[in-house]
Amino acid sequence: MEEAGGRNVEREEDQQHRGRGSGRVAAAAVVGGEIEIEMVLEAAAAAGGAAGASSSGQQQDDAEGDLRQRPMWKRFLAHAGPGFLISLAYLDPSNVQTDLQAGSSHKYELLWVLFLGFIFVLIIQSLAAKLGIITGRHLAELCMREYPKYVKYGLWFLIEVGVIAATIPGVLGTALAYTILLHIPFWSGLLICGASTLLILALQSYGPRKMELIGVIFILFMAICFFVELRSASPPMDEVIQGLFIPRLRGDYAMSDAIAVFSALIVPHNLFLHSSLVLSRKIPYSPKGVKDTSKFFLIENAFALFLVLLVNVAIVSVTGTICADSHLDDDINICSGLGLNSTSVLLKNMFGKSSSKIYGLALLASGQSCTVATSYSGQYIMQGFSGMRKCIIYIIAPCFTIIPSLIISSIGGAPHVRQLINISAIILAFVLPFALIPLLKFSSTYGMIGTYKNSTCIVRVSWILSMVIVGINIYFFCTSFLSWLVHSELPRIVNAIISTLVFPFMAAYITALIYLVFKRVSVSVPFPTMSVSSEMEVEEAQMQDDKADDVR
Repeated sequence: MEEAGGRNVEREEDQQHRGRGSGRVAAAAVVGGEIEIEMVLEAAAAAGGAAGASSSGQQQDDAEGDLRQRPMWKRFLAHAGPGFLISLAYLDPSNVQTDLQAGSSHKYELLWVLFLGFIFVLIIQSLAAKLGIITGRHLAELCMREYPKYVKYGLWFLIEVGVIAATIPGVLGTALAYTILLHIPFWSGLLICGASTLLILALQSYGPRKMELIGVIFILFMAICFFVELRSASPPMDEVIQGLFIPRLRGDYAMSDAIAVFSALIVPHNLFLHSSLVLSRKIPYSPKGVKDTSKFFLIENAFALFLVLLVNVAIVSVTGTICADSHLDDDINICSGLGLNSTSVLLKNMFGKSSSKIYGLALLASGQSCTVATSYSGQYIMQGFSGMRKCIIYIIAPCFTIIPSLIISSIGGAPHVRQLINISAIILAFVLPFALIPLLKFSSTYGMIGTYKNSTCIVRVSWILSMVIVGINIYFFCTSFLSWLVHSELPRIVNAIISTLVFPFMAAYITALIYLVFKRVSVSVPFPTMSVSSEMEVEEAQMQDDKADDVR
């Protein structure tokens, strides 16, 4: 029995030993099963991710296919609007006053300056729109990301000064229009202008399309008013056409007046506004989608600028015809120093009271649209440079733009409208390069816009024209300052002190422009069309920029 018991114990130990061995095998089998399960899950996740990516890509392709199947005119109307809103800047009271002076002094001989200027405007504005389409960011945001701390805040300050300077002619024109139409005091017109601007800006809560529709209405209204005035004047169309296509600079101050006409066309805030408005559209981010979107915005901008060009030609032709055919001594004296207010008197003497009222309505639309457009662009500029929330920007930005403009306009008053508009034009000419040069740098850099980089021909033409207008603006600024210094009634000691301070300031100004021109763009924006190969594209972009710098 003892032997039997010993055998049973040994048998139990053998079974336990075997059990432990089978347990190890089972545990190994479980671990191996977990590994296999994990491998299967990873493979399934990878397959699911690929399927999801392919399905999302297929959905995007289907969406783009649906967009392409829509009629061409519907696709064009979906992109219409930004070009009309930015075109309001070329019908502001500053441009109106410049056109009035050009027509009264040189008849139709400076129309070719307008024609060439609007071609340049179309090129520059198309670059701003394309930059926003491709990068998905507007110009202020790109400047904030690209430049060092002190440079970007310096740019922000200068651009804000430019926005205020561009708003002042609108405030002055609106107040004068109310004085002409309602015979109310100038300060009352200023208050009405501020209140109406804030009221119109409140419509942006319903979307940017409402603001763009207001721009279309303002342009059409001004076109009707000035075309009615043009019909009353009845200029010889053959001379008008010759003035558009035959360059001539005859008579006293022809060169300076041509520079003033050309300089008044490009405004810095418009570059920021156009690159922002295109982002409100649904853009299919594929090579075909980006190409079609850029084409639609270009066509819409060209159509809006062509209409605005016709209105500017009408303004020049009206005063050119009246002042050339006027035989009254009083009218001749008015034509010699024609301004926004005196034009109303001239039209009243020539065509009656109704013509003066029509001009007052056109001036009202010009001034009010200017204040709305500049305040609207100021919101995008402040949002891009500061990064604050839109709800805060909607409240703060208009105050920063409108309140200083109202204060400056009230201090100057109605008797100094012409002088204030000229000063604002000088400030805009001073600020313009600080918006134009970053736009050209970003639009010419592969690392910023990738394969959508503009052709070499477009880049060279844009740089040449921009350097020409920057040179013109510097010349305009220097000659204006020297003229003021020569004719100033201040003591000689004060003039010497001002000169000592201004010329180093101009040296710093030119140094800052050289820095912006030659600074290499370091920010590589991830293109909306990027996928897994984004890093390779960025490296390739940097190599392309290095080669371009070596060539330079």
